[in-house]
Amino acid sequence: MEELNSTSNISSPGQPHPVSWDSKLAIVVVLSLCFALGVPGNIAVIIIKPNWQHLSNLSQILMLNLAMSDLLCLSTLPLWSYTILYTWTFGLVACKLVSYLVHCSVYGSLLTVTALSVQRYIQVVDLQGCSYQTEKRWLLVLLWLVAMILSIPVLVTHQVLTDQHWARCQPHYSSLAQQVVVLVIESLMGFISFSVVASAYIQLHRKVHQAAFFNNPRMTWLVTSIIVTFLVLRMPYPIVNMLGVAAVTVKNEDLLKFYLHSWNITGALIFVNSCLNPLLYAFASRNKCTLCQKKHVVIAEARLS
Repeated sequence: MEELNSTSNISSPGQPHPVSWDSKLAIVVVLSLCFALGVPGNIAVIIIKPNWQHLSNLSQILMLNLAMSDLLCLSTLPLWSYTILYTWTFGLVACKLVSYLVHCSVYGSLLTVTALSVQRYIQVVDLQGCSYQTEKRWLLVLLWLVAMILSIPVLVTHQVLTDQHWARCQPHYSSLAQQVVVLVIESLMGFISFSVVASAYIQLHRKVHQAAFFNNPRMTWLVTSIIVTFLVLRMPYPIVNMLGVAAVTVKNEDLLKFYLHSWNITGALIFVNSCLNPLLYAFASRNKCTLCQKKHVVIAEARLS
């Protein structure tokens, strides 16, 4: 994600904060790996649609939307890698539009993961969930509408700032209050999404163990991996944002410096999550179809008996 512009001095928001060459190089390496692995992976998911034939229409639409939103996000990585190492030369309009596109795709991916967790819980726990077909395409419209609304602050705050002939496309807050509001909104979305995802999969995990024909070690691994991956790669970003809010509010210079140095790293982890999503959810579809088949067998045997 684009380099952070925040304050190196709490009393003067929006001033560029220098990043060491080693830090820049490490971030670019991570982003390059995410692009090299995530773009082909998401394209393969979109084209091949692995083991999707037994999924409901809504599940297929959500999984396709997840791959497309992640692909959209990852496709901007070469641009950010270039500007991190060199400078921004594409103008203010491009800065705002590309930043808005990235944030829309990140929010779209976040909301899709949340919707998928709820959908998976309903379909696995409900005995008729695997055969139930729905055409709620309006959900995608609502999902992207929310993502676009949540990304509007980017159009206001992102500017092209120049420091010693070095131009960067990054947030520039006009006041501390504006910075706090933006960071709080981003953090709340992360915490709410994680709470829904964790609750859905924890409840699903309990249901799986309550039913003998759901007791599948691969399902247990899947539930654990999704929660842990989401926690490790997504949650540091809103946590660091809240540290930034605390630093600005209490005017703590040391906490602010930690926030500034951590922001780029936690932003890069979001791209890592987008890179891993096609692997996790392709595996999820495979396991859910297996569970569906087991449920139908058990139901059929119960009726025959």
